[in-house]
Amino acid sequence: MKGRVLIVFFVTSILLLSACGKKEIENAVNWPVKDFTATTQDNKPLGLKDLKGKIWIADFIFTSCADVCPPMTSNMTKLQKMVKEEGLKDVEFVSFSVDPTVDTPEVLTKYAKPYGVDLNNWTFLTGYSQDFIETFAAKTFKTIVKKPEEGDQVIHQTYIYLVDQDGTIKKNYQGFKDVPFDEMISDIKTLQ
Repeated sequence: MKGRVLIVFFVTSILLLSACGKKEIENAVNWPVKDFTATTQDNKPLGLKDLKGKIWIADFIFTSCADVCPPMTSNMTKLQKMVKEEGLKDVEFVSFSVDPTVDTPEVLTKYAKPYGVDLNNWTFLTGYSQDFIETFAAKTFKTIVKKPEEGDQVIHQTYIYLVDQDGTIKKNYQGFKDVPFDEMISDIKTLQ
């Protein structure tokens, strides 16, 4: 009888201890990223398979944006610096252009420079159709992207997204004002 009690105690202890080691992100959305193929600012192909095994931070911007994109890019740059200061490894930053006909690889490279972006782990993407990015944003990231018939300003929301190593969107955060940097860093640490 004592042997059975010890075995039950031992198995229960192992199960409890193994459950304690896995942390979960609070309010996770768990949206799978649909496969995509794009062109980087270096004019190289990049797709979902290239990001597997890495945590990535994503947003949607365009280079001729007159209002929200410059602060969003500044906020992403601040987050990139914080990730580096915290010593967090295998974290990539990905900015999808919502105006791919204007935002060529050369234009995206020029856009990144004044922000002090470290292009070693930040990729700006283009090379797809306007229809693709509008549909991809809506179905995968649950966000609005729409280029009106008139004018050069693309309508889009201002979220920053945390994607895990398996290509699942874990959470979205405000990326324009009142950005929760500490929460983002904590959530990245949870995924590592």
